[in-house]
Order: sequence, then structure tokens, then C-alpha cells
Amino acid sequence: MKIMLFAAGGDIGGGKTHILSLAKELSADNELLLLSFRKGVLANEAREMGLNTVDMDNSWSPVKDFRVALAEVDRFRPDIIHCHGAKANMMGVLVKMLRHIPVMTTVHSDPKLDYMGMPLKQYTYGVINAMALRRMDYYMAVADRMQQNLIERGFDPNRIFTIYNGLDFSRAKEEAKAINTDGDIVIGIAARLTPIKDIGTVIRAFAIAYQKNPRLRLSIAGTGEDEQELRALARELSVEERVTFEGWISDIQAYFSRVDINVLASLSETFPYSLLEGAYEHCPAVASRVGGIPSLIKHGESGFLFEPGDVETFADYIYRLSVDEELRRTLAENLFRKAKTEFSLQRMKEDQQKVYETIMRRKAQKGRNGAVICGAYGRGNAGDEAILKAILLQLRAIDSDMPFWIMSRNKEETKVANKANSFYIFNVFAFIRSLRKAKIFVNGGGSLIQDVTSSRSLYFYLFTLVAARMCGCRVVMYGCGIGPIRLRRNRRLAGKVLNRTAEIITLRDSVSLELLSEIGVDKPEIILAADPTVNIGKSSPLVIEEAFRSEGIPMDVKKIGFCLRNWPEFRHPEYVARAADYAYRKYGLTPVFLPIEIPKDIATGARVSGLLSADTPYYCCQKKHPVEDLIGMLSSMEAVVGMRLHALIFSTAGGSPVVGVSYDVKVDSFIKDIGSTACIPLAELESERQLCDQIDQVLELGRSRAEEISARLQSMERRNGEAAKRLLTQARG
Repeated sequence: MKIMLFAAGGDIGGGKTHILSLAKELSADNELLLLSFRKGVLANEAREMGLNTVDMDNSWSPVKDFRVALAEVDRFRPDIIHCHGAKANMMGVLVKMLRHIPVMTTVHSDPKLDYMGMPLKQYTYGVINAMALRRMDYYMAVADRMQQNLIERGFDPNRIFTIYNGLDFSRAKEEAKAINTDGDIVIGIAARLTPIKDIGTVIRAFAIAYQKNPRLRLSIAGTGEDEQELRALARELSVEERVTFEGWISDIQAYFSRVDINVLASLSETFPYSLLEGAYEHCPAVASRVGGIPSLIKHGESGFLFEPGDVETFADYIYRLSVDEELRRTLAENLFRKAKTEFSLQRMKEDQQKVYETIMRRKAQKGRNGAVICGAYGRGNAGDEAILKAILLQLRAIDSDMPFWIMSRNKEETKVANKANSFYIFNVFAFIRSLRKAKIFVNGGGSLIQDVTSSRSLYFYLFTLVAARMCGCRVVMYGCGIGPIRLRRNRRLAGKVLNRTAEIITLRDSVSLELLSEIGVDKPEIILAADPTVNIGKSSPLVIEEAFRSEGIPMDVKKIGFCLRNWPEFRHPEYVARAADYAYRKYGLTPVFLPIEIPKDIATGARVSGLLSADTPYYCCQKKHPVEDLIGMLSSMEAVVGMRLHALIFSTAGGSPVVGVSYDVKVDSFIKDIGSTACIPLAELESERQLCDQIDQVLELGRSRAEEISARLQSMERRNGEAAKRLLTQARG
């Protein structure tokens, strides 16, 4: 492949390292030309590395620069042009307009913050770069957070790739750094001295920590417009004798070999090289929780994270590391192993190569591709959003480059959360346009084919199936619940439409299977599987602990969960409250009211908790947690009492015993399918004794049976993905 890199040429620090290291790796297997729009350090170092390099004088004439760039493109004839920097982006877009070569750019930092504190550049280079970015074919984000920013600003998710920065760890020393036990403990930061790096917070936090530990010394490596202001701050805080401004550092490895604790306080980042460079030298890290930093640093496991500007917390972490040698060593080694395994230069090169191949494949691709996904998405229900997440995980495992169009009531939220295109569910024109592009139509999990909500809802979802077939899509109904369908005419209509449109129907419960038989659906292939969400993994123990902590709940408290919803037949909340009192008195289980749909379920939890005995402690969760965190939180409960179906599914998938309070046949069906009888119809809830007996029953059976059920459900759920893969393979044929 012939790859041409456009570089603005003034890149320093992490940006320069990224461009040169990636270019060197790619040149080993590809024909590569680096065009720098400025003479200087980047071009000189590129030549020293043996890279095919062309540079030009720093010209104020865009016309001259463009002519040179176009001439080099015509001479080299690249398959793809990859741009780095505002000027390079502008030139790349102009070349694209005339030569129709795929052009992409790496977004190294937030374009809106690149020229923070520099109004002249912000309204010249910044504006030009913003215009050029909108006209690029593809984008490379160096962190998930940057990808999310681009999506939030209206960029097409299907044209954004994410590849984290990588460092060459092939020569890194495996042995840990010797612990400094006698001399100064050096806190080091390598960063530009600009507002976005917030070096002032570093100095303030250092000053607080220094008051507790006078062995501390701060080393600041870098240059920038804030230097005099920062020196003045050090004097003001009376730490100027303990703060060293190192200036520009050319040998960054030698610098970090002298550092004991690596820190970063940026207000915004993509994925900073300085953390990898510190990890290379076995330095533990304390950094602000921004951009892609949490992808490298797991709080409390491979470093510490603090919120931007939180001086007190930052100072506390510096102090803790300075006085605990074993903690320094542990965090440093965990960070080193993670960085070497997941953020190596070799891995970055391989991922970048795959992106180029994907772009070239797309260029040659013709015909239909991708999936339209229909479901009850964008309403704030954690269960529905988990279904969508599970479907996307399965389909992306089949084809990682598959484009998606998701029907949602909140298209912007759905687009950002799932990194996929989305449109308003009742936008018929967008729906038809997407169907004409897609290969398959996925009628998502959940109970869409039912008339309990209304006949209108049933008619709408049946219409989507008919429209999909008329537009040439193949149709799969994925991990669905069917029914209830009460009206006779609706049953006849549903049976007729399903027979004519669906090719494969995978079901999440046996009651749905029985209903399909009753309404005469026999033309599609019908498979009994399980709810798509049972194979979503739970978060790590540290993340689950953080989720509980954010709600004020100690991790070591034994808990029983209550996942309730407002429903007309829920007339006796006092019975649930008394059962919660019982669980606390007999088993020492603290009630935790955990909402599945925000904000609807919060009020119901508050209503019940207000009826608890005065001596029963409890917690009411208020926050919206990612589904992996919810599964982890529920799996840590000794038992869960749930009205919401997905509360029961999440708990069972995590291995917790469950008691169902059924307001809908889908709850009864799930409890039945897991081989349990621990379910009380809401309309028949006549005393707290019923719930107390069921709590006794599931606690007596214990977690081992719940874990066995979880494994069975996960095995059954894989049938959903297998069916979709079969249909996609046939569609490609």
C-alpha cells in the first residue's frame, strides 16, 4: 500500500512522537512518503530515521503550499493520504477535491481547545481546521473520549476509528525501578506549559503534599507561554526552592528514569504520551480523569485518578504514594504491564494498518451493507439499552466494520452511547433511506410485538417488518418476547405479517414460543434462545466498588436489592417495605433500592423506603449506571426482589438469586424458564408474608444454583448471534 502522510511540521512532544514512530513502523511493510509543511525538528528527525521525507519552507502562501503538495501527490500517487495538524488538514481536503484520493486525519486533541488562550490563532488556524475537519473522509481518534466528542458534534460514527497511542516497549527493562528510600522523592510532569495542561494545579497540589512530606521535589519538563506565571505561583506558595523548571527535554527516557511519581493535571486530553513514557520507566502515575487516560490507568489498580482541578484529592494521592513505598512499586508495575501489553507501538501499527485496509475495502465495496436495528431505544430504560448493546456486540463480532442505523426516541443519545448512526424512530423518510442501504433488518429484543401498550404500537412494529422486506432487507427478530396479543384481529394480523416477513425468529422465553404456535406462525425458522443481555459482562470489582461508593454505599455491607417500578396494581408498597425489614432483621441484609429506568423508578424506591422501620438502614440509588456496572452491583447482592424483567435477568446473569414480582407475563415466563417458582403476581400480593417466604426460599438455595442457571442462559443466548451470522452470510452470498 502507498501511504502519504501530511504533517503541519511544527509538531512537538506527543504529536511528533506519534507521527514519527507510526511512520517508521508503517514504512516497514508499505511504501510511505512524509510531507512536512515546515522545515524543522520533525522533518529532520524523520530523515535521521530513514523515512522518505519532503519538507518545504514555512510559507504564508496557501497557494504555494498547495501546488507543492499536489505535485508530490501526483508524483507519489498514494492510495491514501493521512493528515496531522490544521495546515495539513486544509491541504489534504484541497487535494481530495481534485484527485479523489481517500483522506483521513488523526485528531490528536480537542479542536475547540487547541488554541485555548490564543485568540488570534483560535480565529484563524482554529476556524480553518474546523472547516477542513468537516470535509474529511475519515477520522482517527486517539482515545474513546475524543471519538465521543466528534460524534457529539455531528461527525459520522461510521467514519471514525479509535487507536490509542503506542510506545515501543521492545527495549524496556522488565525489572522494577529501585525505590528511593533516602533522598528527594521527585514528582515529575512532562507537558507544555499551556493553560490546557493546568500546571498550576500541579504546583498547588505539590505545595500541600510538601507540607506533609518535606522530601518531595517537583520537576516540570516543558516550555510554554505560562512559564513566568507558574514560576510566580511557586514563589507565592513558598515552594520555589523545591520546584525545578527543566525546560525542553530531548531525552525523555532519561528524564523519567529520575522521576519517582509521574503526574498530569490536564483539563482536556486525548491520550498523552507522557503517561506511557513514564510507565516505560516504571513510574507510578497520578492523573486527571479526562480523555483516554482512564483506559490506561485503572483507579487504585494501576494509578490514581482525580477530577480536573481537584487540588485536595490530587495532593492526597501524591502524599500517599510518597510515604508508601510498596504502593508505589505495586501501581508502577501494574501500569508497566498494562502499557506494554495494550499500548505498544507494534499494536498501534497493526491497528492502523487494519484501518487503512478497511478504508480501501470500503472504497471498492458495492451494494448493500449493514443493519437497521429497531427497538424501544432512547427512553432511558437500562434493560432496553442493554439489549441494544448486546445486539451490537454480537453483530460487531460477526463483522467489525458493519455500519448500523438505529431507530431511537433520542437519536443523539443513542448515537453517542453506541458509536453508531441513529435516527428518530418515527422519521419514516430516514427509515426508508436506511433500509435501502442495509442488508438486514433486526427487530430487536424486548416485547415489541404486543398490544398491551396499545394496538397502535403493534401496528407500527408490524409496519417496520413489512417495510424492511419491501425495501429488500432480510429480516431477523432477535431475542424477542412475543405478546401478549389480546385482540383476535391483532393476533390474526400479527401471525400473517410474521409469516410473510421474518426469516428467523429467536425468542427469549418459552411463553413466546407457545404464542407463536397459537397464532399460526410457522414459516420462519424459530429458535428458543435467551435474552440478548445475559452475555454482557459485569464490571471489575474496583469499578463496582466505585459505583457503590458514588451512591454512598459501603462495598462490605451485605445487601438485598429491590428493583421496583410504578404500576397501577402496585397498591401495597408497605408489604414490600415489611419484607425488606424482615430481610434485615433475620439475615442482616441492608435494602438497596436500585432503579432500572431513570427517573421513573426512583420515586417508587423512595415511596417504599419511606415505609421502612426506623431501625432498618437502607440506600436509595439515584444515578444512571452503565449496564456492566448495574450487572456487577446486582450480582453483589445476596438476593434481588425485582419487578423489572431486566433487573431479574441482570441479577441472574451475575449469579444472584431472584424473587420476581410479576406485573406482566414476561416476568412469569422468565422465572418459569430458569426453573424457579419464586414469583408473586403483583395483583395477588396480599401480605408481606408471601415475599418473606420467597426470600427465605431463594436464600436457602443459595448462589450456586443461580450461577448454574446463569451458565445455561449464556449458552442458550449464543443462538441469537449464530442465527444472525447465518442470515448475514447468506445475505453476502
